Amino acid sequence: MSHLMNTYARLPVTFSHGEGSRITDIHGKTYLDALSGIAVNTLGHNHSVLVKAIAEQAGRMLHVSNLYGIREQEQLADRLCALSGMSEAFFCNSGCEANEAAIKLARFYGHQQGIDSPAIIVMEKAFHGRTLATLSATGNRKAQAGFEPLVSGFVRVPYNDLAAIRAVAEHNKSVVAVMLEMVQGEGGINIASDEFQRGLRQLCDEQGWLLMCDEVQCGIGRTGKWFGFQHAGIVPDVMTLAKGLGSGVPIGACVTAGKAAGLFKPGNHGSTFGGNPLACTAALTTLATIEQDGLMARAEAVGSAIRQGMKEALANVSGVVDIRGKGLMIGIELDRPCGELVAKGLDAGLLINVTAEKVVRLLPALVMTDAEAKELVERLSALIRAFLTA
Repeated sequence: MSHLMNTYARLPVTFSHGEGSRITDIHGKTYLDALSGIAVNTLGHNHSVLVKAIAEQAGRMLHVSNLYGIREQEQLADRLCALSGMSEAFFCNSGCEANEAAIKLARFYGHQQGIDSPAIIVMEKAFHGRTLATLSATGNRKAQAGFEPLVSGFVRVPYNDLAAIRAVAEHNKSVVAVMLEMVQGEGGINIASDEFQRGLRQLCDEQGWLLMCDEVQCGIGRTGKWFGFQHAGIVPDVMTLAKGLGSGVPIGACVTAGKAAGLFKPGNHGSTFGGNPLACTAALTTLATIEQDGLMARAEAVGSAIRQGMKEALANVSGVVDIRGKGLMIGIELDRPCGELVAKGLDAGLLINVTAEKVVRLLPALVMTDAEAKELVERLSALIRAFLTA
């Protein structure tokens, strides 16, 4: 009997080691990993440069309190701001912590504007985390059930609907921010159009709101650019990061610019482990490797090849609703619940995921090769075809 709390519906497999986009279980069976720890293993498994950097940093220092200066943290903040065009970074340990910081920042900003009960506009089908505040911002009733009372102060609108947000602006004078994912991962790989993003940036400027972009899943090169908002040529006031930033070492970040920069002062927020030398070294190495190895261009090219390959392979198959994505965030929407494909994939030596009940989600590592992408298309299309025609 396991003493683990039963918080995950775990698949019947335990892995022992991996290499690139391949991962091997304790019985010696090898799988093609098209999920990369849910967009975490940016550099795949056992990347030699990352392993060396982590080992060397572990030999120097794992942790030092944020009561003191941390050189690696300062270097990472400089790098993220240079890449994003933003101003400041706060480091934590996860995506929900980064989003929690963003929510606190928005409320703090609102109170400084004289608003007693600041509200944040959030999207339908959003997923921002599982703390009480981020769960309340999340647009998934199933995830929220049983945890009421939820945190108040969130106004929900349809995704990609600027008119709905303008309507809120007309009657709700307590709004201080808009929070959204540029690509909704858990929501089913839904993409914020460039026009919507630009319109939202303009509206936030007009209203004096903060534009807060949750880049936890889509950031760090996964969409073919460093951050999802860069496709639209905008810069948000707040950006949150985690998942792929440390390639498997836990780290999150809340990055600010414009109206949000300089708001937090000592005592307003903090994190014991946030931005420790080990995590920041992993993140710095991840960013450097993406740049040196041209992995953003690879993400765009390989992602495009997978989407096109799946479209061709499933062209005449009834039941395929849509194949969409940006870079290496890919969703294959079917016309029926398809959760059983995850177990079928596992049996076939393929790690995939199903989200929003009907969307097969692919989040391969940025190091996936052309041959592995072709193999993924062949094996996954066969699984989907068999499922839909059974």
